[in-house]
Parts: sequence; C-alpha cells; structure tokens
Amino acid sequence: SAYPAYTMGGLCIVGGITGYARTRSVPSLVAGIGVGLLFLWSAEVIRKGAPNGLEGALGASALLLLSSLPRITKGPVPLVLAATSSAAGVYYGTKVYNLRN
Repeated sequence: SAYPAYTMGGLCIVGGITGYARTRSVPSLVAGIGVGLLFLWSAEVIRKGAPNGLEGALGASALLLLSSLPRITKGPVPLVLAATSSAAGVYYGTKVYNLRN
C-alpha cells in the first residue's frame, strides 16, 4: 500500500518546514523536503504498480532513521522520527522481502 509512504512524505515535508520556521535550520528544511519528496515519489510509483516504489520507500525510511538516530536523546522529535521511520522501514522491508521470495 502507498498510504504509509504518502503519510511519511507529508509528515517529513511539514516537519522540515516547521524546523526551518522555528530555528531557521536550512538542513532541516532541505532534509525534510528531500526525504518527503522521496517518500511521495515512492508512494506514486507504488500506487501505479511500477517497479522500485517499495525500494524507494524502504530507502527513504532508512535515510530518515539513520539521520535521526544520532539525535535520539535530544528530545521528542528525533525519537518520533526514529520510531516512525523504523515502522515504515519494517513495513516496506517486509513487502520487499515477500516480493522477492
């Protein structure tokens, strides 16, 4: 299903814009929009049934998780990012695994 990728994409974009608005953090803006667009692209590809959508969503989940883990103890936002990216990663990882086997 493409719904988790649509959800994660929207949340990442909103989060990046919010991070920029609160702290003027350009890296938050770029990362949020970049990862969000990767999730949205993956969702569209999954919805159309074209190849590589699941892999794109799995990659976006991994990218978000890896960028969140070093900051996990610095507050609730990195913790939520790590948790949601882990959940999306498990979901799409299972989908890719089942597709290949």
